[in-house]
Formats: sequence, structure tokens, C-alpha cells
Amino acid sequence: MDRIIYTAAAGAARTLEQQAVISNNMANASTAGFREQLALNRAVPIVGENMAHTRVSTVATTPGTRMQPGVMAETGHALDVAIRGEGWFAVQTPEGEAYTRAGEFAVNAENLLVTQTGRPVLSADGAPIEIPERGTLTFGVDGAINVLGAGENPREIQMIGQLKLVNPPEEQLVRGDDGLFRLPQGAAAPADPAIGVVSGFIEKSNVSVAETMVGMINNARRFEMQMKVIRDASGNEERANSILSTNG
Repeated sequence: MDRIIYTAAAGAARTLEQQAVISNNMANASTAGFREQLALNRAVPIVGENMAHTRVSTVATTPGTRMQPGVMAETGHALDVAIRGEGWFAVQTPEGEAYTRAGEFAVNAENLLVTQTGRPVLSADGAPIEIPERGTLTFGVDGAINVLGAGENPREIQMIGQLKLVNPPEEQLVRGDDGLFRLPQGAAAPADPAIGVVSGFIEKSNVSVAETMVGMINNARRFEMQMKVIRDASGNEERANSILSTNG
């Protein structure tokens, strides 16, 4: 069998993996705070007896992430908040502390401040944030959480805590299957008082729909070319076997 089939099959497999990543990016193009995932491959020479020096295969490398911020969109919702510049919100997960840029917050049945996926948002002291029942919530530019109770004097706003805002080195962050980012070994980043937020805004996904569509089309064409190589190699093998059988 012509070994080119293995080379083309490896390329086709990497193309399918990349298509899955691109499809996930497209599905999250409207997800607040989403960071575009990058599928990276590298060429690997095939070493062995009687191997051509030009024959190479491909393997997937550690997936990357495009960290450029998304566009800020004004919503006017009291529970929406966006980070200005660099930084992350800290949330609680079963695996420990994790980080997100999605500031579409809500209050759950236990009166805890949570993300849209139900993850408790953490305060500067690393604890879940409990919101007084029927309280009106506002955020300060430094992440301070202010609450006005129902029927209270507007001048009697109480600060009940502060969002934990962190800014660990981007190269240390590891993306999880849940879309959240974490530090290795479950480490917790310290709060950074220099990070500011804007209330009534959310940060949109940094995925470009147009570029993602072009990537999907290019991937489909690349996959078809790789499959054509496999079909041609298989056809050549059949013709060669036919000739050998006839001569025999």
C-alpha cells in the first residue's frame, strides 16, 4: 500500500479536529466574554527505513486562545458588568477557582450572585456573594458591590462586598472544557485592585463571524483535497495490482 494514504489520512484527521474548534467558535459568536479558540498543528517528519525525506505528517499542538478583548456593548441591566482593559472575574467551580470575562450576572434562588451558567461569583475575599432579598444592586468602578434594600432611603446604600478581579499572566492560564480559564494545579490568583469595571455593559465574544465562516469553507476544501489524495492512491493501488495479476 502507498504510504501516502497514511500521510493524507493524518492531515484529514487534523482538519476534522480544526473544523470542530471552528464550529465551537461559531456557536459561541454571541456568547458574552467568549475567547476564540485556536487549533494549531505542526509538521512532523516521518522517519524510518526507505522513507522519502519529503514525507511529513501532522500532529495537533496545545490549543491556543486569542485573548484580544471583544466589543463592549451597553445593555443598561443592573447586573451586567464588563472589565475595562485586562483582567478576569473569579468564579467558583467544583474544581476550584476559575476565571471568565462574561459579566452577565444573575441572582439565583439562594440569593447568590452567579454567572449565566450558575457558577457563584467570588468576592475579593474568595467567598460567594450573597445579595439581600429584593435589594437593588449596583457596581462601582472598582468592583464594589452596593445594595439598596427595598423601601430604604436612597442615601442609605450599603457596600456588601467587592468583586474579585484578577489579572494573572495570560500564558499561565489553561482553558477548560467548560470554557473557563484556570491556573495550573488549581492555584488561585490574587485580587488586583488596579482593574476597573463598567456597570450596565457586557463584553461580547471576540469571534469574527466573517473570518470564522471563511475558515470553515477553507477547511472543507482542504478536507476534500486530502480525501481526493486517498482516493487517487487507492485507485493507483488497484491498477497496480491488476497489472501484476495480468502479468502473472
